[in-house]
Amino acid sequence: MPHTFKRLWLIPSVWFVVISSGIATDAMAEEMVVENTVPPMPQTIEDSPFASEREAVIWRQDELKELERLLRQLRFDLVNNQDARGAAPRLVMLQERATQAHFLPAFIVGTHGRGSDARPEIWEEWEDFAEGFTDLEQKVETLVDAAEQEDYRAATQAFSDVGLSCKSCHRAYRYN
Repeated sequence: MPHTFKRLWLIPSVWFVVISSGIATDAMAEEMVVENTVPPMPQTIEDSPFASEREAVIWRQDELKELERLLRQLRFDLVNNQDARGAAPRLVMLQERATQAHFLPAFIVGTHGRGSDARPEIWEEWEDFAEGFTDLEQKVETLVDAAEQEDYRAATQAFSDVGLSCKSCHRAYRYN
């Protein structure tokens, strides 16, 4: 029997029922529209949760390295061991971390200089950069769905797609 993971959002069919039954308010409808927009680019440190630009750079580098470690562990769980139950807590962590909302506040304008691997194109192409995280979120969702169904062939493909999403962004926006 497939293991059910904790979902971090409502099922789309629930939204349909809520909206079609007239229960949805204008505020709920606006919230749904806002979720599909690109988050604003943090212009200054005041626009972010960080105390300094350097702290933001170090945090995002550490978080991206942690995400890479998490993906290696998930590859072992899902591809090598075919263990969806063992992967469940890490998949939840991946869903929480591999998002626009988690990472974009750390990309403050001008934090691409010394000590950062970020290219200035991030801020010149902000919408495309942010879309890369949307793509990653979708690929992660596909991976979670495959794991929930214990479909290890699909999970392997989805895992590969997650990696390709990461690599395409790194090629465009990170110095090697």
